[in-house]
Amino acid sequence: MNHSNIAVIFDMDGVICDTNPYHSLAWKAFLDKHGISTTEEEFIAHMYGKSNSYILKHFLGREVVGQEFEQMEFEKELMFRQIYDEHVKPINGLLEFIDELKANGVKTGIATSAPVENMDLILSKLPLREKMGSLLASHHVSHHKPNPEVYLKSAENLGVNPTDCVVFEDSFSGVTAAINAKMKVVGVLSTYKPEELPPCNAYISDYQDINFDKILTLLS
Repeated sequence: MNHSNIAVIFDMDGVICDTNPYHSLAWKAFLDKHGISTTEEEFIAHMYGKSNSYILKHFLGREVVGQEFEQMEFEKELMFRQIYDEHVKPINGLLEFIDELKANGVKTGIATSAPVENMDLILSKLPLREKMGSLLASHHVSHHKPNPEVYLKSAENLGVNPTDCVVFEDSFSGVTAAINAKMKVVGVLSTYKPEELPPCNAYISDYQDINFDKILTLLS
């Protein structure tokens, strides 16, 4: 059966791969290099699911913009890619779930706030690129999550209505972006508990908790 009028869109960090622990390590290395000390609590409150501009502003105590921001962001993301390179693996059940979606004609895409180089690293290690009808990273949009732009643009790329899309997200800003796009959203509990996210239509701990039939149920 072909269900090409519906789409499933995945965020990347914490949704395709559990990268957050490695982003943590990269931020710690970055802050250490710049002589900034932080507590674990502060780190959790001001790093996970936050944009790089927010994180830099918080920990440096000032706005970081323009060329300085680009340089610092590149430095931290390069550290992340070097640390993560040997550890890329999908969240349990993801590849099988995507194969099931593709077998049923469902359109799929990735919509991340991460730099395209990070997406390229993950796509170089996992057999996903040819299965995705839309690949969007941070520089493809002018407004980042919680703004819905990246999800609305994904739906447009995939040729489906936003209301016929299910998004998999793990962060507060990401879930909010999906809700703002009028899409159904499944909370992936890789980093947060359900009560720490806006209300989702469903929650999974990994992709063994979900299948194609549940996607149809969410959209019905």
